[in-house]
Amino acid sequence: MWSDLVCPWCYLGKRRFEQAVAELGVDVEVVHHSFQLDPSFPRGTSRPTREILSEKYGRTLEEADEMEAQMEQRAAADGLEYHLDGVHMGNTVDGHRLVHLAAERGVADEVVDRFYRAHFTERRSLFDRDSLVELAAEAGLDADEARAVLASDAYEAEVEADGEQARALGATGVPFFVIDSRFGVAGAQTPEVFTQVLRRALEPAAG
Repeated sequence: MWSDLVCPWCYLGKRRFEQAVAELGVDVEVVHHSFQLDPSFPRGTSRPTREILSEKYGRTLEEADEMEAQMEQRAAADGLEYHLDGVHMGNTVDGHRLVHLAAERGVADEVVDRFYRAHFTERRSLFDRDSLVELAAEAGLDADEARAVLASDAYEAEVEADGEQARALGATGVPFFVIDSRFGVAGAQTPEVFTQVLRRALEPAAG
């Protein structure tokens, strides 16, 4: 599962995938991969999301606000609580580095969910290292270890490699899923679509 931690469709896509897995009652191993929507964003800084949306899509700030309101409604329909008014965007490489650490410690899914909820529901910062350490600790990581990772360049190469792998697979955006190394699913598809793909993956391979 390739995603960015500030991508509203990624949180939604993760929830829909989980709904499909729950419906089928199957055991799956989820591997979280990093994908930065804007790796050029200066680290340690942030800007209001509404301003970025306005510039990206050539909309007024009021139209950007309406886009955010519609996203909140979509999320609510899938049981997610988004509060996007006042949310900021920034560089997510440090958050992704902590997700790689979390994967080694067996708590990647918990950390990813905590980061999503912090950003989209609680409007807490994913761009300030003290905030990231606090959130990571709440999700089960050791705070001192997380702080040490952020003070170094640990997992920088892994984050970059994840992005390169996604592009090599043809992904131009996220969320992007590869199931059983055979089936690619782009975007926050409905649970029904994920269910169909999972069923195909469960079928014995031909030959």
